Amino acid sequence: MHIGLFFGSFNPIHMGHLVIANQLVEHTDMDQAWFVVSPQNPLKSKAGMLNEYDRLHLVTLATEDNDHFRVSNIEFSLPKPSYTVDTLAYLAEKLPNYRFSIIMGADNLANITKWKNYEAILRHYTVFVYQRPDAPAPKAPENFETSVHIVTFPQMDISASYIRQCINEGISIKYLVHEKVRLYIEHMNLYK
Repeated sequence: MHIGLFFGSFNPIHMGHLVIANQLVEHTDMDQAWFVVSPQNPLKSKAGMLNEYDRLHLVTLATEDNDHFRVSNIEFSLPKPSYTVDTLAYLAEKLPNYRFSIIMGADNLANITKWKNYEAILRHYTVFVYQRPDAPAPKAPENFETSVHIVTFPQMDISASYIRQCINEGISIKYLVHEKVRLYIEHMNLYK
């Protein structure tokens, strides 16, 4: 089974994430997209970050109606901060019959040389990179062009930081996030 691993803080998950994952499952040989909620990304600030269990719950709410989506809390039990190479090694050991690829935005590809053991990741895994409206055109690191597949889908200029800003300003986030996510955020008074 071919699994696309979509790593992220998902703070919160939004429609852009869901569209990207769905497009990859529909237009590649991926059987499923797994949303891997990262408790602590070593390259991101923890300021304004909802706790990982609330973010995991929001991802579950957003994905539970799609049979091709799964949610993973695998990094919750691994050492923090979360390093993709360690998560990949753990998954490869536990699920040897699965083939894993990585889903990432062009902004992450631009910073991949800062990742722990990025060469090993690009040597052993296929990376599907989607363009982001606010990022330069994606370019694979030298010698790894065959590992990186640039995918083009309709772009949605939605960001989690914009959603958090809307919530703080009392602006509706309807249609920016899955309706179940919106209702839960409002009910629990999150991001305020």
